Amino acid sequence: MSWFSRASALPLLVAGAFFMENLDGTVIVTAMPQMAAAFGVRAVDMNIGISAYILTLTVFIPASGWIANRFGARNIFAAAVVIFTLASVLCAASVNLPTFTAARILQGFGGALMVPVGRLVVLRNTAKPDLIKAIATITWPGLVAPILGPPVGGFITTYASWHWIFLLNVPLGVAALWLAWRLIPQEALQKGVPFDAIGFMLTGIACFGLMFGLDLINHPQLSWLVPVLCILGSLALGALAVRHAKRTAHPLIDLWAMRIKSYAVTIWGGALFRIAIGAVPFLLPLLFQIGFGLNAFDAGLLVLAVFAGNLAMKPFTSAVLYRFRFRTTLVVNGLLNAATIFACALLTPQTPTWLIVALLFVSGLTRSMQFTALNTLAFSEVPQPQMGGANTLFTVSQQLGSGLGIAIGALALRVAEMLIPPSAGRLPLVDFQLAFGVIGVIALLAVADSLTLNPDAGSEVRRKKSPSSAPAGADESVATKARS
Repeated sequence: MSWFSRASALPLLVAGAFFMENLDGTVIVTAMPQMAAAFGVRAVDMNIGISAYILTLTVFIPASGWIANRFGARNIFAAAVVIFTLASVLCAASVNLPTFTAARILQGFGGALMVPVGRLVVLRNTAKPDLIKAIATITWPGLVAPILGPPVGGFITTYASWHWIFLLNVPLGVAALWLAWRLIPQEALQKGVPFDAIGFMLTGIACFGLMFGLDLINHPQLSWLVPVLCILGSLALGALAVRHAKRTAHPLIDLWAMRIKSYAVTIWGGALFRIAIGAVPFLLPLLFQIGFGLNAFDAGLLVLAVFAGNLAMKPFTSAVLYRFRFRTTLVVNGLLNAATIFACALLTPQTPTWLIVALLFVSGLTRSMQFTALNTLAFSEVPQPQMGGANTLFTVSQQLGSGLGIAIGALALRVAEMLIPPSAGRLPLVDFQLAFGVIGVIALLAVADSLTLNPDAGSEVRRKKSPSSAPAGADESVATKARS
């Protein structure tokens, strides 16, 4: 297979695997009542299956970089696809909640390896000038799946059965495994680097505790003290993990890339942006159902306008990044994104449907553009030897940012309820207006961080590749293949 075709096909392979993983994490939501009935439990009890999956992802993602270097990225990516696919079969075969939860934990372990290792494969085998197109390709699953998941899950559950939500992963997994073995080049293994067990425990417990504490916010029957103590304890462990990473010779998560300004902005400002866009898909269906009184189906149709905006922007993201500087794109597009979030606070049941759809469509456009710009800028100035550590830290930041978005959206609703008690004669709509206002401010803070970028940040990946250039890592891969 030529290097041109391999360089083009690798991002598509990884994007397909990402879509399978991302869709599986969201499609289950609408199937929960039917699954609960099959397991003989309450629908609310099914949350443990979702939580177990997310928490497993959070704990094991930090170890993915070391595992890929030690056993080979191709081997680990293929193994992750196998684990994820087999776990999907076990989910479909589950007969009660404990067996389903165990299968979801196994599935989460596969996903924790598949996502970061897949991105690492693309980064190591893509030349800098090709990075914009490659990142644009592997970014779309994270944009599309959260919006597409609920209606797809509802369709499958209504016209087939909830088992097919998981069984559909089998042919996808088999195809991904075959293509991975064909497309991903074998790499030299790094056998001399010890596993950072202390870093793994500190990072894993900190991430687990933070996500668990954030999840507790969604349980109003609990005292505020419980999630607050859990979150504060996790932050303290996180600080110890950072201190350990700076002092040990071979840290599990290498923080070296944080010295690069463009990368640091995608971590700090990028986390704020991911919080904002993670909260919006959580708040919108609740706004339309509780605030507007729509049924779940009609609310879902309105939210699909965001998905349409995501898809409509995708063909143009690369052209925009080649035409305009990263700082300009992130600032202008970030302001537009924040404006759409603030505009959501102004929606009422009397707002014309066409105007709501238009607003959400524009929101999807800006969401897609910002996502691609941040994901590309993150690795634009990172040297190849540091790519593994940078990728692991970036993936952890992505996972935590998404979880924080839902938690902060829920927290904003709870605070609004406390500030404006029911006795004041308020409508539920006021809660959502305050929540969208808070999320809009967070989106603006992300833009402020982008203003600190150097005007020429990421310029290397904005240069068009010459026809004679080869993908990054090609020479090493050819040599490795020749030796084998």
